[in-house]
Amino acid sequence: MKYIILSLISALLFCVSWPTYGVPYFIFFAFVPLLLVEHEISKFSKIKHKSWAVFGLSYLVFIIWNIVTTGWLYNSLNPDGGHSMMAVVFPVVVNSLLMSLTFQFYHWYKKSQGTYFGLVFFVAIWMVFEKFHLSWELTWPWLNLGNVFADQHQFIQWYDTLGATGGSLWILLINVLAFYTIRIWEAGRQRKSLIINSSLVVGLTVFPMLISYLMYINYEEKPVGSVNVAMLQPDLDPYHEKYEKDSVAIVSELLSIAGQHSVLKDSRDPDKIDIYLAPETSFPGYGSISERGFHNSLLINDIKSFLAQHPKTLFMGGASTYYIYQNEEEKNQKSKTASFVEGRNFWVDDYNSAVQIIPNQNVEVYHKGKLVPGVEIFPYINVLKPVLGNAMLNMGGTVSSLGIDKERKVFANPFNKAKLGPVICYESIYGEFTNDYIKKGANLLAIVTNDSWWGYSQGHKQLLAYAKLRAIETRREIVRSANSGTSAHINARGDIVDELPYGAQGALTAQANLLEGETFYVRTGDLWSRICMFVVGFLICFIPGRKYLNRK
Repeated sequence: MKYIILSLISALLFCVSWPTYGVPYFIFFAFVPLLLVEHEISKFSKIKHKSWAVFGLSYLVFIIWNIVTTGWLYNSLNPDGGHSMMAVVFPVVVNSLLMSLTFQFYHWYKKSQGTYFGLVFFVAIWMVFEKFHLSWELTWPWLNLGNVFADQHQFIQWYDTLGATGGSLWILLINVLAFYTIRIWEAGRQRKSLIINSSLVVGLTVFPMLISYLMYINYEEKPVGSVNVAMLQPDLDPYHEKYEKDSVAIVSELLSIAGQHSVLKDSRDPDKIDIYLAPETSFPGYGSISERGFHNSLLINDIKSFLAQHPKTLFMGGASTYYIYQNEEEKNQKSKTASFVEGRNFWVDDYNSAVQIIPNQNVEVYHKGKLVPGVEIFPYINVLKPVLGNAMLNMGGTVSSLGIDKERKVFANPFNKAKLGPVICYESIYGEFTNDYIKKGANLLAIVTNDSWWGYSQGHKQLLAYAKLRAIETRREIVRSANSGTSAHINARGDIVDELPYGAQGALTAQANLLEGETFYVRTGDLWSRICMFVVGFLICFIPGRKYLNRK
């Protein structure tokens, strides 16, 4: 019973830490009860199958954490209108399993090499797990530890140096030191060591926050210019209205909203807006647009006609597009995600795209590079599809994969100095990935998203909060257009300068600063994650070496 209570305390600490409702400071001690459970079972318990006990209790902790913080996935609907159990069960069960396996690796290593080496291994292996979760096709880094301070951004300004992965390292180190402090006290009851170790815990926790707060109050943007942006929020129901409504009507209503917000708030200049920003897949609704036929598209030409009435203005937004590989040369160079169209003898790629539209110019297009597993990509399709068949489709998923761009793109503005980094929805969770927009020259990040799939829940709130991390890491302002909200203007300190609430229809206008230069994090990326990969490799290779030395 003692072990279960400690495990539940650990789960509670994880849950009450998480944004956007939680208090993040509890995260510094969330692992401690679980570490104590593992130590007690390993050293003092008479349980016969100790490894299974550690695994079971850790899984209890992590599945509670996953259910409480990401249970809003249940709001996703199947085509028949029922709740998609697959959308919540799969990520919750699998993510909890991966976390438990990571903790189990620590348990095995600590059992083999002792507490001190074990704790070093714990920090390193968890960092490697988070980095792995940012990279593979089943990627789901929503609960990476460094994200926990997304709503307390005043205290993580140093993310511009170490990024959110540096925040994960900070949290892990404090948890390990707090556990070590308790164990030393239990072993020796020495007040001096307790004071010293407790002081280290407090210092390591508070000092980075103080440094960060000083950075926050002293940070000044040094823009090379500014642009006026209208972030459109059409508030289309993503399950029915969006795909049942006529595509011409969808674009017409989008342009109607744009026309009503053609000037900045409290401005009388009729040509004040420089950029109209529309949300992810804001058109055409049902179906998609051929990239070969952009110049003939009625929808795109309607947008160009609107822009012609507003000189030196452009439109950037999300669109569903496709590309047909027609001739033999193109077919031989088709992507791995291309699908063969039966009876038509051609291959086609479907994309979740961002487009930049300017009158009398070719449409620029970027294809979303980080796809949502099970919805936009069939993970490891060559291995899993023969096993699962259409099972994922029946549970609200996909049986194919969208195409992607392997490199990030930047949309240059011919009328001013703006260079937009088009970040599409799910991509905004990834720090090192977002850095590539900056390396390509982006001086303003434009997030286009559709968070409406989960209704009014923590889903869209957490995704908005994570965008603040990207602003700090890159020191770029962010303009964010969301289908149902929350559309927002975020400055380079991570402050939400202004926002349009969830469920509102309209537009948010803002003057966004254009910022240049590269932060240390942009230049180095997830440096500490790569160092931890080396540490894990070294510690694993150290085992036979240590055994050899012991024999000598």
